[in-house]
Amino acid sequence: MSFTYEAVGATRENLAACPPGFRPLHVRTRIGEGQEVFHRAAEAVLTWELHRALGVGIDAAADRAAPGVDVTVTLAGLLKAPCRIVWTAEESRRAGWAYGTLPGHPECGEEAFVVDRTGDGTVWLTVAAFSKPAKWYARAGGAATRGLQHAYARRCGKVLRTLCGGGEDSL
Repeated sequence: MSFTYEAVGATRENLAACPPGFRPLHVRTRIGEGQEVFHRAAEAVLTWELHRALGVGIDAAADRAAPGVDVTVTLAGLLKAPCRIVWTAEESRRAGWAYGTLPGHPECGEEAFVVDRTGDGTVWLTVAAFSKPAKWYARAGGAATRGLQHAYARRCGKVLRTLCGGGEDSL
């Protein structure tokens, strides 16, 4: 199966990338402080633990994100969204991945989940995406669909902060 959009990998160097005709999403959440928090957060993102803790079904062809790995995300036990990992990063201060949509996904585009540790030691999760509706029900959802995407991105940060021992009050 081929990707359903042309700008495959656009989020790798620029998390704010948004090709013409797509809508951007960019949510950054403070996770905590220090190298231990960074390593814990990176591992949770790279091994699907974050997504499973969100209650999202993940059917992946590998236990860890890697380019070319096919992933089907299931929401609410009903909605199946086929994707493929387009890039990964495992660096000393940055770790994460992005997947692109495949035929059958309700949206068309790319979404990245990146953990980074800044110079002062603060650990952040950035969820960034560009998308547009691909199915009639995604188009019909309009602003509500976008609202759900933003709520999901904010929830990713809260759940990752909890997985890393920061709890809900660590902002």
